[in-house]
Amino acid sequence: VQLQASGGGLVEAGGSLRLSCVASGRTSSEYAAGWFRQAPGKEREFVAAISWSSRTTYYTDSVKGRFTISRDNAKNTAYLQMDNLKTEDTAVYFCAARTKSPMLSMFHGNYDSWGQGTEVTVSS
Repeated sequence: VQLQASGGGLVEAGGSLRLSCVASGRTSSEYAAGWFRQAPGKEREFVAAISWSSRTTYYTDSVKGRFTISRDNAKNTAYLQMDNLKTEDTAVYFCAARTKSPMLSMFHGNYDSWGQGTEVTVSS
């Protein structure tokens, strides 16, 4: 599975952005999808994940109530709706797919396909 992320940009604190991640290749297999982010000088961290059926979602505590992960399997696309953005959300955001297991994970090592990253900058 190849992934292409988009939707990043510059936004003021309190604003919103929606990231998209389009999958191509062997998209017929069921896979979990996730979003991770990496701020300058920091390690990559988990943001959110969603199961193939969309019945199960995970969020890191700092984004609960502000971010929503979703997917449209007919369009091979996963989304991350980010509302009430804060300056600490500034990072490069990566989408990921876990094609070897349908189980969700918050560990980046369990994801085997990655998008190229899209930059989100939140100004104060």
